[in-house]
Amino acid sequence: MGDLVIVTDDGPIRTVRMNRPEKKNALTMAMYDAMAEAIESAAQNPALRCLLIAGAPTAFCAGNDIGDFIKMATGEGALGAPILRFLYALARCETPLVAAVQGNAVGVGTTMLLHCDHVVAADNARFATPFVGLGLVPEAASSLIAPRLMGQRRAFSLLVMGRPLSADEAKAAGLVNTMVAPDAVEAEAMKAAREIAALPPQGVLASRRLMRGNPQEIVARIDAEAELFKTRLQSAEARAAFEAFLARKK
Repeated sequence: MGDLVIVTDDGPIRTVRMNRPEKKNALTMAMYDAMAEAIESAAQNPALRCLLIAGAPTAFCAGNDIGDFIKMATGEGALGAPILRFLYALARCETPLVAAVQGNAVGVGTTMLLHCDHVVAADNARFATPFVGLGLVPEAASSLIAPRLMGQRRAFSLLVMGRPLSADEAKAAGLVNTMVAPDAVEAEAMKAAREIAALPPQGVLASRRLMRGNPQEIVARIDAEAELFKTRLQSAEARAAFEAFLARKK
C-alpha cells in the first residue's frame, strides 16, 4: 500500500502524496491509515516543521472509495476506523499543514483542506462535497469549520446543496490562499511550506494553538458527524442514491 501514499522527507518538509491517479485518488481504508501515520509520526520528529499534502496532476482527491461506501450502505461494513484516525490526526496535528491542489477535490478531498493552514490551488481546480445528495451528512468537522470560515450561506451552498466551487470562488470564500497555473502549484506550495518552516518553530506552535483553539471541539464535532453518517449510510435515501449511482455506472 506504500505506493498508494508516498511519504518523503526533504529537510524540514514532509510531503504526503496520494498516489492512486487511475482512481482519481479515491481513498481506501489503507490509504487513510497511511496518511494518518504520516501526520502522527511527524510529531515525533522535531526536525519536521511543515507537512505538505499533495495529489496527482489530474486529481487531488476524489473522496472516499465508492466501493467502501456501498459496502457500508448495504450493511456489509461499518464506518472505517482508519477514516476517523485520519480525521483525528488532522484535528490534533500541531505541525503546520500546506496543501497543493490540482484537479478535483471531492468530499474529504475538500473537507481535509479546512484543517490546512495554507492551500495552493490550480486555477482550474474544483471543490465539491456531494454528501447530502448521496443521503449522507458532511464530515471532518466541516459542519463546524466551514460556516466559520466562509459564512453560513456559502457553507450551506457547498455542504448541503452540493454546489461546487471553482478555484476563484474557493479563494473568495477563504478556502484557498493562492491560485496559480496548474504546472506551478507544487512549486508554490513548497515555497509556502519552506517559508513556514523557516519561522521560529515555538512561535509558530504557540500562535497556531491560539488561532485554532481547543482541538477537542473539532474532535467532538467529528464524532457527532460520524454517528449521523453511520445512521445515514443505512437510510433508505442513501441506499437509493447508491443504487442510482451503480445504475449509471453500468
